[in-house]
Amino acid sequence: MTMTVLISRSRSLLCAGLLAGLALPALPQDAGRALSGFLRALTPPSSGAGIDAPGNAGGSADLLRMLSDSLEQIDEPKEIEIGRQLAAVLLGSKPLDPDMALQRYVNRLGRWISLQSSRPQLPWSFAVLDDAGFNAFAAPGGYVFVTRGLLDRVDETELAGILAHEITHVTDRHHLAALRAKARAGLAAQLLGSQLRNNLGGAVSAQMLALGRNLYSSGLDQGDEFAADRNGVALATRAGFDPYGLPSVLQQLRTATADNPLFTLTLSTHPPAQQRLEQLEAAMGSRLDAFSGKPAVSVAQRLRGR
Repeated sequence: MTMTVLISRSRSLLCAGLLAGLALPALPQDAGRALSGFLRALTPPSSGAGIDAPGNAGGSADLLRMLSDSLEQIDEPKEIEIGRQLAAVLLGSKPLDPDMALQRYVNRLGRWISLQSSRPQLPWSFAVLDDAGFNAFAAPGGYVFVTRGLLDRVDETELAGILAHEITHVTDRHHLAALRAKARAGLAAQLLGSQLRNNLGGAVSAQMLALGRNLYSSGLDQGDEFAADRNGVALATRAGFDPYGLPSVLQQLRTATADNPLFTLTLSTHPPAQQRLEQLEAAMGSRLDAFSGKPAVSVAQRLRGR
């Protein structure tokens, strides 16, 4: 979808979106239940049934073979299953933050923004990882993570921009394209049939673990990152947030040093922040200025109900 079309949709839905930026309306599914369902979805049934059940490597192998085919052959249920496995990989490396009020807030905010996206029907779930680093991750099918360290350094407008960026990666299937390239390159074939337990008590195939770790340590294609910046800004605006939230985050990243361990992964897996800012400036110009200037609200203020 072009920037022009997204901006047009932003204008038509702005009035509804403004309400989201101020009060975050009730959503079809309570955020707490959504998070509980998210965790259950990542834990295979105890009966041993299901694609990832211990001792059943066939389902995972089928997913890997599917990744070698064209993206058009991966339907939405398969996309969600691939994302479930990758989300389990992320949760296998970092636990969830224990602050449930924070989890509910991020889930509710993310779900509101996702409802304005091109794929609102996905089972969107958002969660906070207990990690001091400044990072955000997504997986196919609607799984989005942010770290506690990121939340400690952004306000609500900036967080909305980050979530919109990650949501755009999902709607545009960027991770699937990257996984397909890695699968076709033979990375997954190096590990056949074995299964590893994750910290939720389930199992993730060693192949998907290898693919996931490689994907999140190497990052996506630079063109995908630029596209997620452009369309993410438009999505955040359409959801009622200041369009300059994401550029503000990029300004923060521009001044971060590569040897700062809190920013190392983000800086190493994304194009240089200055380059991203230049690309956004060229795409945005002054076309979204009419939607800017909203009062900044910190995450802490929102959690206090202000």
